[in-house]
Amino acid sequence: MSNNSNKKMTVINGSHFSNLVGFYEEISQLFLKDEDWEVGTLDGFNDILYEFQGEIIWENSEKSRKDLGFDLTKEFYENKISQGKPFNIKLIQQKLDELIDGTGQTLFEILIEIIESHKDITLILNH
Repeated sequence: MSNNSNKKMTVINGSHFSNLVGFYEEISQLFLKDEDWEVGTLDGFNDILYEFQGEIIWENSEKSRKDLGFDLTKEFYENKISQGKPFNIKLIQQKLDELIDGTGQTLFEILIEIIESHKDITLILNH
């Protein structure tokens, strides 16, 4: 019996979604199919990854890089700013400014960073 028996492999398919809500739906189906809640935030996505060990293969990642890129990220921050509380408007405005300056992260880059922050997960991006 190999040591990898508890390691899993999950495939995120970028052709299944084109925005953050769709990404959360994809993730909820993959990671929470037996649960009665769904991922709906970046923090929630981060939280479910603590339970996962193994490989995540992101198919059509180049499509996701574009879909979850500058325009959608800008809209994501602007929506939070217009909602106001409970969001930290000053911080979000700073992130929006950084995005516009070209120094900030897109949603795709944020999602990649979240996955890569988990040491028990290997991420493979397939274009």
